[in-house]
Amino acid sequence: MTTAIVNIFLKEGVLDPQGKATHHALDSLGFKGVKDVRIGKQIILQLETDDKSEAKAKVKEMCEMLLANTVIEDYTIEMK
Repeated sequence: MTTAIVNIFLKEGVLDPQGKATHHALDSLGFKGVKDVRIGKQIILQLETDDKSEAKAKVKEMCEMLLANTVIEDYTIEMK
């Protein structure tokens, strides 16, 4: 069993309205000193293999085809 953790974030320069709203809300609540907030998502996959390199290649393919919108999003893959 292999676990893949995929973190997906909007690329730099892409407007992040959820991050901006959260930043504004934190500031309104008195949490000063937060320079910027970027909101992303994390996807955790349990894969039925012990071959981490094969699993990572499959997860990369999943990201490119479905999990991430590579036009506006970047992603990282961590294998455990």
